[in-house]
Amino acid sequence: MAKRTRSRWRDLPTAVWMLTPSLVILSVFVLYPLGQAIWLGHQRCDSQGDNCRSNGWDQYVDVARSDEFLHALGVTVKFVVLTVPIGLALGVGLAMLADKYLRGIGVFRAVFSSTVATSVAVASLMWLFLLQPDVGVLANVGFIEELFPVVKQPGLVRDPGTALGAVAASSIWANLGFTFILVTAGLQGIPRDLHEAAVVDGAGGVRRFWDVTLPLLGPTLLFVMIALTSRAFQAYGEMDLLTDGGPRPQDSTTTLTYLTYGGDSVINNNDGLQAATAVLLFAVLLVVSIVQLGAIGRRIHYA
Repeated sequence: MAKRTRSRWRDLPTAVWMLTPSLVILSVFVLYPLGQAIWLGHQRCDSQGDNCRSNGWDQYVDVARSDEFLHALGVTVKFVVLTVPIGLALGVGLAMLADKYLRGIGVFRAVFSSTVATSVAVASLMWLFLLQPDVGVLANVGFIEELFPVVKQPGLVRDPGTALGAVAASSIWANLGFTFILVTAGLQGIPRDLHEAAVVDGAGGVRRFWDVTLPLLGPTLLFVMIALTSRAFQAYGEMDLLTDGGPRPQDSTTTLTYLTYGGDSVINNNDGLQAATAVLLFAVLLVVSIVQLGAIGRRIHYA
């Protein structure tokens, strides 16, 4: 026992040296900025962002209780509810369709996964060209305008009732390739023997999906769900390019990230309030991730 303990202590310097590069990168790019944001969140500045003074932890309490933060949190939760379940369901559906050994199926897989190479800015501009009521493609198609007058007057991205849904649609499309690729990889990792055994036992396609495919796909779906949730909570480019946080004065697409960084945000140029909002967003996302892992992770089959 003593020799084994001494051997472990001799290996410790080697382990520390091997971990040092990762620890340095983590400290410089994650821990230090997080510490600076927490410290800056204590500062209360004037409307020009100058003459800052420490307000202690009361700053975080004031921000968390403010109407602006609570409204942005509600919009963010709605955006998550709109994007994550639909995006996950569409990704699984497309992956199931493409999980076939057919001639030319690679073409469909390439098409379904193509959005993974599209940046948020490009995807948002593409949807802007579709939805913009003046020159947008969808807004100027006769039968669509007749069926849905809102696409033209005032426009999907300008109507308070449809703006968040329009932004959510662009986000779902942009993230669909990411979901499709991961779910496809998970499906290809499931042994074909299990499906063949289920067929021999008389299980139909729906039964095989619920009893064989879905349980074995659990770890992949959990990861994708957490990734999509994190992405939705931090979404910013769609709101900035499509709606600029509006329409005003309802601020229908002012999420927590837009409240923090948006050019038309009510806390723009106030570094203290922006930092406090960003730290609170981090706390909310951390709690949501822990709840997801605790509530769903324990039901996942990892064998």
